Amino acid sequence: MKDIPPRTCVSPLGRFVYGIHKPQYTVTNLREKDHLVRLGHVNGKKEVDNRINFPPDDMAVNDADWVFEVANPFPFMGATYLLKSSADRRAGNANPFRSDHGPADASRGYEKAVKEAGGNDPLLISLGRTSTDPNLLVELAKKSCSLEFNPETKAPVGIEYEESDGPMPRPHITNRHLFEIVSNNPSLPDAYKQAMVLLPGIQGGNRIVGEYERPPKTHIWEYLRNNSYIPWGHYAANMAHDAVRYRIGALDQRDMTGLRHLYYQRVYTQLAGGMNIPLPARRRTLTEEELESMRKSLLEAVKGHLDKKDTRVPFNATLWGWNFGFDLSPSGYRLNASHQQIHQQFALIPPLVPGFENGENNESSMHLPTYIQGDDVALFCRRYKEQTGKDFFDAYIAAIQNNERMDGLKEKNKSLIFYEDENVMAFVPKAQRSQGEVQIMTKAKCGNILETGIRVRRSIDRAILVLMRALEGLGVEMMAACEISKRFDSPDTDQRLLYIFLPRHAQSPGTLSEQQNRWIIGQYPEDFAHSCQKEVGRLNIFEDTSK
Repeated sequence: MKDIPPRTCVSPLGRFVYGIHKPQYTVTNLREKDHLVRLGHVNGKKEVDNRINFPPDDMAVNDADWVFEVANPFPFMGATYLLKSSADRRAGNANPFRSDHGPADASRGYEKAVKEAGGNDPLLISLGRTSTDPNLLVELAKKSCSLEFNPETKAPVGIEYEESDGPMPRPHITNRHLFEIVSNNPSLPDAYKQAMVLLPGIQGGNRIVGEYERPPKTHIWEYLRNNSYIPWGHYAANMAHDAVRYRIGALDQRDMTGLRHLYYQRVYTQLAGGMNIPLPARRRTLTEEELESMRKSLLEAVKGHLDKKDTRVPFNATLWGWNFGFDLSPSGYRLNASHQQIHQQFALIPPLVPGFENGENNESSMHLPTYIQGDDVALFCRRYKEQTGKDFFDAYIAAIQNNERMDGLKEKNKSLIFYEDENVMAFVPKAQRSQGEVQIMTKAKCGNILETGIRVRRSIDRAILVLMRALEGLGVEMMAACEISKRFDSPDTDQRLLYIFLPRHAQSPGTLSEQQNRWIIGQYPEDFAHSCQKEVGRLNIFEDTSK
């Protein structure tokens, strides 16, 4: 282990080293209710329901797929994750650009759909994306899959299924691209959205292990995906079938609080389970006060591990992200990753992964550090302190607050901040990485969600909603968001919790410049901040967030 530099797959002996995650864990079931429904029928006869999605007890995950974690040769380029089961299926014959859904020939696999449609398939996809006519979208929905209808009301109630090679039948989808684009169109009537993608279980057998409900409008399911590209599984907080949200403008503060509550709750409960800290309850949503009590206990327990130095926290980092918006080009290229209206994903990351080299995948005493982006920030902050004698984030916050325009114009807006309270600031970074990048940062010395109390968590949740509403008001339709945080057991007191929002711009696709970390921007950051300020000014941001 001493011979292996941190965070690279190249050892000094001239061999590749990599980690293999072999997950085994127990998931605390915090879902209170079931919502059992019929999803459809196989060949019009055998009923398909969603019982598998509602486990009665905690879930023991003992057979999750292995995940290879390969640090990039250059640490600043991150890490690669390879799901073993997926790679095994393609062993000896892997070409991701040639498949039934691949963009290399967008007409492949569409012959039947084109004949049935009596028209050009790329045209149908364009209509499915751009049309606001509910009647037209209903016809396109019918062409994309085999729906089942209530014979009396004529409303869709599910999808026809067909037998598959797996343990469960699969929905009979005749045109995958058209299905995805139409089901993600906000103008499609809600009854069709529910039957196609929103009913619990309609998208597969992932178990529902959490729920957040605040009548009359807020309802969110928390799904577990145990066989995930994220080692040790990840969780998704999806707006439920009876709380349809396809626009940020449709979200209210209770919705955002619920999405984030499920994130805090999952991290705290799973970490508590690994550290023998008793949970307040099972089979129900925990209260904000219960979460806060757990957080304080976890913080003390982590500090105890730091003092001992010979023990490790089972999970010491988090991953949180949000892909908002969906689009496909007529040629089949996916333009953003989201396919479930409004949702958020999160996971826990262990500190180490068993290490192997040159295909020797047997038991090993070698352990390698796992990757999180916050480690790069932490390393930079240490170097900044060593060379300047100053804490980086203290200096960074001061620089944002003292900002002046690069063009020297005194009469124009000079502030990068477009929303703030006593705990957080939302601002445009001086060096944007997209035409509309914005960030949220805690002002207090909070580097992760274990260090954020109730008031700071409320501020973060509120700022995310305000920021997203402002961007949508400016015309943003697709964006990716992620959290950058420090590890729970890091002794650093300077690093701040950061949330990064990167909108997709119609005229700025990923190109060679971006691959070289050379980001081409067409405006001064202060001027974009001014646009955000004006949009925030139009929002009603004074609603009560404590309820």
